Amino acid sequence: MAKNGNGISAEQMITAINEAQGYVTRAADLLGVSRQTFYVYLKKYKTAKDALDNSRERRHEWVESKLMKAIKDDNLTAIIFYLKTQGKHLGYVERQEHTGPDNSAITFKVVYEDE
Repeated sequence: MAKNGNGISAEQMITAINEAQGYVTRAADLLGVSRQTFYVYLKKYKTAKDALDNSRERRHEWVESKLMKAIKDDNLTAIIFYLKTQGKHLGYVERQEHTGPDNSAITFKVVYEDE
């Protein structure tokens, strides 16, 4: 691949992105450029940006499939994680109650620098 960012094509960007599974540092390394240069080229090529987005989406879907497999295998941690992140509208949320001493209301005191 091109070194130092000279003449990198959209096709080279897309190939590196796909090989790196959407990890920018790895794709930049494959191209022989810095992350900063990679992002410059990413702005230049919409098709490369789309490839990066698609690669990351595929990775997210793969990870999500692993979570669903763990849920199917009755992994309680996976079930709880899923409900806390995807079941909020059903009331599965963690709430932290904040109170003062002996469950009293929290009070605030404004202190001015002059005091």
